Order: sequence, then C-alpha cells, then structure tokens
Amino acid sequence: MTLHEEIAVADAAASAPTMRAVLLDRFGDTGGLRLADVIRPVPVVGELLVRVVAAGMNPVDITTRSGAGEAAGVAGFPAVLGHDFSGVVVSTPYEAFRLQPGDEVYGVSATPRANGSFAEYLTVPAQHVAQKPKVLSHAEAAAVPLAAITAWGAVVELAKAHEGQRILIHAGAGGVGHFAVQFASYFGAHVIATASGRNTGWLRELGANETVDHTTTRFEDVVAEVDTVIDLVGDRQDHTGPRSLDVLRPGGLLVNVPSDSWPTLLDDAKRAGVRATTYRMVPDAATLAVIGRLLNSGDVRVAVQEVFPLARIADAQRLVEAGHVRGKVVVQISDY
Repeated sequence: MTLHEEIAVADAAASAPTMRAVLLDRFGDTGGLRLADVIRPVPVVGELLVRVVAAGMNPVDITTRSGAGEAAGVAGFPAVLGHDFSGVVVSTPYEAFRLQPGDEVYGVSATPRANGSFAEYLTVPAQHVAQKPKVLSHAEAAAVPLAAITAWGAVVELAKAHEGQRILIHAGAGGVGHFAVQFASYFGAHVIATASGRNTGWLRELGANETVDHTTTRFEDVVAEVDTVIDLVGDRQDHTGPRSLDVLRPGGLLVNVPSDSWPTLLDDAKRAGVRATTYRMVPDAATLAVIGRLLNSGDVRVAVQEVFPLARIADAQRLVEAGHVRGKVVVQISDY
C-alpha cells in the first residue's frame, strides 16, 4: 500500500460512524471486558444493520469470554460478544425486504464469527431476525431468542411434545428451561420440572404438572418411566444427566443441550437402552416468528430477573455465572 493509500484509509476510518461497544481483550474473567468507542459495522450481502436497544445474557456468552464455549470461533481481539438482541432496523438488504428501516426486531447475532450484540449497532444475517413481539418491551424481547429457539428445538422439533407424553425438564426455571416447560405444556405433554424450592410454585404457574426440588429430593426417587428428558444440566452438577438415563422408559429419548459436559452421552444411552442426542441452537427467523405469536397471544411469557445498564455488563455476567437466575438477565444497550 502506498503512502497516499494509507492516508486515504486512515482518513476514512477517522470519519466513519462510531458506536459504544463492550470489547473483550482476552479470555478469562470479567477483567478482560472494557467499554469503548469503535467503528460501526457495515452490512454486506444478506445482512441487516440493527440499532441495539437491549441484549440478553446467556451462559454461552460467559463460557466464551472465559475461553471455552464458542471461543474457538473468536478470530482475534478485541472481540464483541453477545447473542440475543432486540432493537430497530437501520438498513436492509434491499428496498422491498420483509423488514424495513424503523421496524422493531429481535434475533440472534452471528457472534463470534461476526460482531455481537454487546454494542450499540450490529450487522446480522437476515435469517436470524424477526419482528419483535408487540406486547414485549425491548428488554423483555432481548431475553427470548437464543433460549426460546433452543427450547423449541429440544421440545418441539426433537421430542415432538404431544398429549399423553411425559417429559422431564431439568433446570426448569432457567432461561431455556422456563420456555421448555411452557412449550411442552402448550402441546399437551405432562411436564415434570426440576428446580430449587423457591421456583417450584412458579413453574406450576407456567404449566408444569409436577415439580421436584433438587435441593431436597433426588429426582430418580420420585420420577420414573418418562418418555423424554430435556437435559439442561448434563454432567456438570451431581451427575444429573447420567442419572436421568434411569428414569427413561425403554427406548425413551434424552436431549442433552450442554453437550460438552457429557462426552460419553451416546455410549451411556446405548447401554441403558434409550436414545440420546445433543442439541445446538440454529437461528431461524420462521421459528422466531412462531414464538413471537405465542408471546403476543399470552400463551407463552418470558421472565427477566434483572436489567443492567451497559456500563455494568460485568455485574450482569457475574450474576449469570453464579447461577440460580430465574429466567434471564438483560443488558440495556441504549435508550429507545
């Protein structure tokens, strides 16, 4: 590059629109996060530019920050993480696109391959985005996408929840869990959910037919012959996943979401005479639209435990990292 070209690039960068973003400078604890001004991303083919109003916090955001999770996809530092978002469309792929500038939307970013939602603007593939449910605030909508799509995939697409089916859902009060309970109940399944005692009554309000306080009762002592286990814990705590094999009927199905926690899952399930699969969320605008209709109708609701300002994102991450969150934690990125 010639000197003139270098000067032209520097001038273009200096005049480019900027935004506030939370940057990750290194893997590790929250000390690697900082708030800074950076150049606003530019959409390319098939992408929207969205002004982010709120961003949901997910466990994968914390594990990736720490160097696990999706860390292998981080190309370099500083990086902008964050999956869930709710905001307003700024630009679209073409004039007659189904979403238009000014539309309120929610969805899942393409992080860590691209910039994430812990920023005032993001570019996102169009197939990751749908209209925001009208009954929800941006903070509420930002708590939905990743958790709800994960729950939908496990309960509806894989378990095929239906009347007469017995489904056990571990960690029912968490982000994915509270959606899984509602989806399974909506489609008529008999829902059994594990949670701490403070959440068991709430889960019954969401549609659980039975609840088990995991702090006082071993679920295998009171549960048997279920058709499906939606395992949101795996082998990370008290061997919850492996113990679940004993409560499945012969040929039953175990859907394991935190798959990295249980590397012997398939072999263990085969020996137990049951079926098993991992599950990873795949962003899908059509699924988000269906979930949005259920939220708008009141058939499904979202729980937000706390909303943090962007400057306190480290506190938000520490709260999620500590566990025991009811529903989701959200970060307010900008005013609406």
